[in-house]
Amino acid sequence: MTGLVLLAAGASTRLGEPKQNLLFEGQRLIQRAAEAALASACSPVVVVLGANASLVQPELTAPGLSVVTNPEWAQGMGASIRCGLLALLTEAPAAAACLLMVCDQPYVSSSLLNRLLEAKAENRAGMVASAYGNIAGTPALFDKKYFPELLALNGEEGARKLLLAHMHDVVTVPFPQGAIDVDTAADYAGLLRSSTST
Repeated sequence: MTGLVLLAAGASTRLGEPKQNLLFEGQRLIQRAAEAALASACSPVVVVLGANASLVQPELTAPGLSVVTNPEWAQGMGASIRCGLLALLTEAPAAAACLLMVCDQPYVSSSLLNRLLEAKAENRAGMVASAYGNIAGTPALFDKKYFPELLALNGEEGARKLLLAHMHDVVTVPFPQGAIDVDTAADYAGLLRSSTST
């Protein structure tokens, strides 16, 4: 069993409003991400909220989601990964792996998530990451042997720390659209322009 943790706890300070609730192609970003997660072969699906939780949670109405709020969200990504993974393991103690994804990569699909699962099965790798822009990043899949390191992440440390530390145990799946994320108003405007021009 592979569980999934959708990280959506950030304050979107550079954007000035909750990025989780931005509309794209008729859906909130958080809804798109949650739908992709639920349509994948991952179970359970845990969503981690933090800043603006009261504004974001009403958008998470799909059955099958486990929503948790990280009271330590301000400490950074590491705290949210820890919160989400602990919630996942409470729900599924026998989970063999965990897939981490974020809500501001609008082109993540269930088929991409399933490709990550397939790559792990085919390669017996400890980690499978998405490849874009000369980096390996999210969505990324971690075998349970890396759970202790994920739980030990501090502050702003994200899962990329593990990918860099164990490159010998990482395979990648091409996901060029993974480079498209939303951190600023300019990013969002560019995303909307690219959508209407295709």
